[in-house]
Amino acid sequence: MGRALLAAIPLLALLVLLGGLRMRSYRAALIGLAIALLLAVTVFGLPAGQAFSSAAEGAAFGLFPIVWIILNAVWLNKLQRATKYFDVIGRTFCAVSSDVRIQALLVAFSFGALIESVSGFGTPIAITSVMLTALGFTPVRAAVIALFANTAPASFGSVGNPIQTLAKVTAYPADELGAMAGRESAVLAVLVPFVLLLLLDGRKGLRELWPAALVAGIGFGGGQLLFSNFFTYQLTNLGAALGSTVALMLLLHFWSPAGERESTVPVRDSRRDIVLAFAPYAILVGLFAVVTFVGPAKWLANEVGFSFRWPGLSESAGRLAVFDFEWLNSSGTILLVTGVLTAALLRVSARTVIRSYGQAVLQIRWAMVAIAAVLALAYVMNVSGMALALGEWAAGAGTWYALFSGAIGWFGVALTGSDTSSNALFGAMQVAAAHSVGVSPQLMAVTNSVAGVLGKAVAVQNLALAASAVGLPDNEGELLRKVLGWSLLLLAILCVMVWVLATVMR
Repeated sequence: MGRALLAAIPLLALLVLLGGLRMRSYRAALIGLAIALLLAVTVFGLPAGQAFSSAAEGAAFGLFPIVWIILNAVWLNKLQRATKYFDVIGRTFCAVSSDVRIQALLVAFSFGALIESVSGFGTPIAITSVMLTALGFTPVRAAVIALFANTAPASFGSVGNPIQTLAKVTAYPADELGAMAGRESAVLAVLVPFVLLLLLDGRKGLRELWPAALVAGIGFGGGQLLFSNFFTYQLTNLGAALGSTVALMLLLHFWSPAGERESTVPVRDSRRDIVLAFAPYAILVGLFAVVTFVGPAKWLANEVGFSFRWPGLSESAGRLAVFDFEWLNSSGTILLVTGVLTAALLRVSARTVIRSYGQAVLQIRWAMVAIAAVLALAYVMNVSGMALALGEWAAGAGTWYALFSGAIGWFGVALTGSDTSSNALFGAMQVAAAHSVGVSPQLMAVTNSVAGVLGKAVAVQNLALAASAVGLPDNEGELLRKVLGWSLLLLAILCVMVWVLATVMR
């Protein structure tokens, strides 16, 4: 108990600094890292050289591949927004139906997932909330809908960054974790559209549009399931966006909602503009397909990458002591190539391309520091045995641990605002606890991520982002009151489902 309490101090400090003192995330992460280094050396007996070496490797992993992915994803999004074609995508989704409520479902749920697939970082919340106000929704309602819709795709945001991080800190294959996360996320995906309808138009909206919610949820979840299990987990959100949109289009061919509320937003664009607007996503899918399934390209991508043993770490560090630099088939590199091809196809000037990249660097500069520090903290805790001590303490709950493991992920995301950070901080602890109580460690690790995304709707950073986007700064409290109950309800449903899977159906 004593060692576990000491091991929890860096995490508690981080959470208090973020949630209580509202300190900037990079500062809080650096302080948490300093505390972890001190405890690792003085209490847990990790030699100082190994402690600092593990922190350096964690920071390096934070920069590559995680920041490399985020940087190029944000840049690609800025490139698209520098052209007229980004607005074409939104109007194309709206053209599926003249009912403003279905348009809102498509914009927040489907289009939001499309943005999340390559960008994440709160970008879908900011963009879709503004689009929803243009459809005629009040600023508060638009912000609430955008916040809650972003919970469905966040486990696979920025081409699977949270899963990749989870794989690194738990030493399980990313494809295996991604496939399991896709199956678990699909359940949430079916429920989220029903909540969105209640937020959109109350019980009346649910009564009139429940077939649309059901079809959109099944299409979204089906897309997640298929892409994560049979294609590549990095493009899961593309499959979800495509699945929900196509499913709704098919439904609307033979069904129309009662009490239809028409939108006045213009929705006509030429076929050429529509094709060009979606071309970046087609390029992205094509490049992933090439490096994943085409033999020579797959071989080349694997050959030019390399791995090396991180200096200063002992054999006891296991898989964490190996640093993989697979630069050619990295999601970040694929996003970079996609951006270059997109700029050429959409005739974006070289000046705009360079300026957009500079803007992307400026936008995420402090996030770079925060991510590197959080991953350094996670590596120090893992290598020193602090994560193991926490896991063994949590295992004292026995198999009941499976019931509240998801709440740990939810709490991590609610405080840090990032599923990637929550996975880095708690992934190894979840695995250690699962081993101790005899439940599936992969299931507990994945649950940390999938349940964690429900905390995005109540994260302070996202609440502030949504409020600012719709012109309601300092109204975060009102937004929180409207989404908190729904976030906790879906968390409870997921936790019960996971407990049944872990104990009854194991």
